[in-house]
Amino acid sequence: MQRNAVFVDAGYLYSQSAVSLTGANAARPSLRLDEAELINQLKSLALNLSAGAQLLRIYWYDGAKNGMTAEQLVLADMADVKVRLGSINSAGQQKGVDSLLVTDLIDLARNQAISDAVIVTGDGDMRVAVQIAQSFGVRVHLVGLEPSSASQSQLLRQEADTVHEIPKIDVAKFMKHYGALAAIPAVPVAAKQPVEVSLTFENAVARSIHDILSQVSLDEMERLRGLVASNPSIPAQYDRPILGTCRHLISRDLTDSERRTMRKAAVQFIQGTAD
Repeated sequence: MQRNAVFVDAGYLYSQSAVSLTGANAARPSLRLDEAELINQLKSLALNLSAGAQLLRIYWYDGAKNGMTAEQLVLADMADVKVRLGSINSAGQQKGVDSLLVTDLIDLARNQAISDAVIVTGDGDMRVAVQIAQSFGVRVHLVGLEPSSASQSQLLRQEADTVHEIPKIDVAKFMKHYGALAAIPAVPVAAKQPVEVSLTFENAVARSIHDILSQVSLDEMERLRGLVASNPSIPAQYDRPILGTCRHLISRDLTDSERRTMRKAAVQFIQGTAD
């Protein structure tokens, strides 16, 4: 049976989406992904590029620090999608992500699990992995986002069996740019304000949650509601700023019990059931 697999370099997809939509680089927190739309587009694209071969699965390669983000949680719960995570160091750089993609591509090719590989990336380091996969009879289709020629290694483009570009009009269907309003600050605004001496733990929790989650766009809040409905936990990208703000407001670390209380209150805020 002929099968295809899709390999998505999330770092490339986000950075090139920003260029495609705005003509310039943009911080990842300012971008919002429509996971369902992207996966549907990738499935359709893979079907066309591989002459009707059946999909094995879509692999999503990304970095994580102290837990999955909201986007990663949504993707991990989707059918036919496997999230593969490397780490993010203190400088914000992804580590180990490329090696996961290389290993999976070579292993699937060697085991004859796929006939076609659709790779969304621009990284020239993928070239050797592409050559090895091709030596096992796999056809490799390189996919970029418009304008892709300047964002992809020329050697990698030459190595691929086919090269395809997702046009801006389709990029805009799965990615939105909200500008600075969508970003969650690394150092919460509350941390810059004087702390009331009489502030109780309960008040600190309420203020921390409000300061962070009130900045979330309506679309993102709707997505968070869907997430906590099936898994009542807070994605790391929001949990850490809320925890940091609360820690500052009470001038100490939270106990394990207090952290659970804070997270329960955050879930209630998202669900719209907070007091």
